[in-house]
Amino acid sequence: MRAAFPVLMAAMLALAGCSAPTATPSPGDDWSYPEDPPSDRLGWEAGVWWNESIDVNQSDGLDAAEREALVARTMARIERIRGLEFSERVPVEVISRAEYRERSVFGGDRPDGYGAWHNQVWEAALIVGEDRDVAREFDALYGGSVQGYYTPSEDRIVVVSDADEPRIDRATLAHELVHALQDQHFGFVGTRTRDAGLAHNGLTEGDARYVETRYLDRCAAGPGNETETGAVGWACVPRPERTGGGGGGEPVNQGLFTYVYQPYADGPAFVHRLRERGGWDAVNDAYDDRPVSTEQTIHPERYPDDRPEEVTVSDRSGERWSRFDLDRSTERLGEAGLFATFWYNDYAGEDYRAGDLPYSTRNYTAGPSDGWAGDRLVPYRRGDGEHAAYGYVWAIRFDSVAEAVEFRRSYRAMLQLRLGARVVDREAGVYRVPDGPFADAFRIERDGRTVVITNAPTASALDGVREPPG
Repeated sequence: MRAAFPVLMAAMLALAGCSAPTATPSPGDDWSYPEDPPSDRLGWEAGVWWNESIDVNQSDGLDAAEREALVARTMARIERIRGLEFSERVPVEVISRAEYRERSVFGGDRPDGYGAWHNQVWEAALIVGEDRDVAREFDALYGGSVQGYYTPSEDRIVVVSDADEPRIDRATLAHELVHALQDQHFGFVGTRTRDAGLAHNGLTEGDARYVETRYLDRCAAGPGNETETGAVGWACVPRPERTGGGGGGEPVNQGLFTYVYQPYADGPAFVHRLRERGGWDAVNDAYDDRPVSTEQTIHPERYPDDRPEEVTVSDRSGERWSRFDLDRSTERLGEAGLFATFWYNDYAGEDYRAGDLPYSTRNYTAGPSDGWAGDRLVPYRRGDGEHAAYGYVWAIRFDSVAEAVEFRRSYRAMLQLRLGARVVDREAGVYRVPDGPFADAFRIERDGRTVVITNAPTASALDGVREPPG
């Protein structure tokens, strides 16, 4: 999915009667295949070669024939770049921004208690406070920014058009077609933590954005010209003008955006590094050994050997406090989660918007989060309904004691300087944020390479959430 959001994990459908108009060679292209082949082959889809001209004008929207021609040639060009053949045609639907918002494609039925649990996860990250609901924050994030998505359960692409007439941006179409190609060759694999899911997306979204970038480079070069990588430029259908139709909703939470955008920012650099190691074969092989943490996609040199340590949190809560009765009651936010925490609270440095690697568009490294080795976040609750109280335990392990010490120091300073926390018991590491959306008590302890953050509504309730060690 394009524009910073994870692909939806949702019968292979073929485009009925998908035949393209007769096409002619584009000027300057390598016209190697003047006749249609007797069977499908790389670089040819639905009667259109990758280097053919197509009669498409979407200034007044796309009719069915134009859409089929544009999709077919884009599929052929994706094959040409990626070196993989589509095994099935991919249906493409165009919907309005308003219809997209109504579909709630990121929703779904959730068990009782999930909403409160989910709120605690992002409150622990100091990104969504008690005055906001995480589900609404994500709705606002997705509703105005998504340009398109691919649904594996339906094997189809949906493009969101901000114009009244159905129009397709070539970047969005190319990106989502790569996801369809991935699904046909490698499939998608579920994960048990957000960090692992984001890491998988670092490969899938990185692959899609990397191909999209190379596609756009060839369009920008134009027919007969070369790109910086030496590829021959293409004649491309002009991109539709943006009308600003995506705005008008609630403000986007920049902390959540920073977190979910990480695969899109770092994934292309990760894929580029794989290609440098062993070409597209190395990228294909990575689908059999997918990255397992955002540490690996933030720092490609740490893939595949540097794997996250398993961090456990023993239940030392009092009688009145309990974990949520959910199939998954714990979470792992990973290095990207730590970075988002410090960045959102203005404590991660100034170079976030400058990519630190080739094909990277953001820099997700920061002193307090680099050195992450594993984490486990466990939300707790006391009581039910409107009288319920909430807290959490977040255990974070680092590669060295020095990095754990740096994190604890930075976290304490962030609480005090950015959230106005006051010291309650310096020796025990207890602080209290007196007001605002994160008004709670915090205990920050370090045991070797592990830092444990315990949160409760008051300092006196901290021991109920987690009794400190002997």
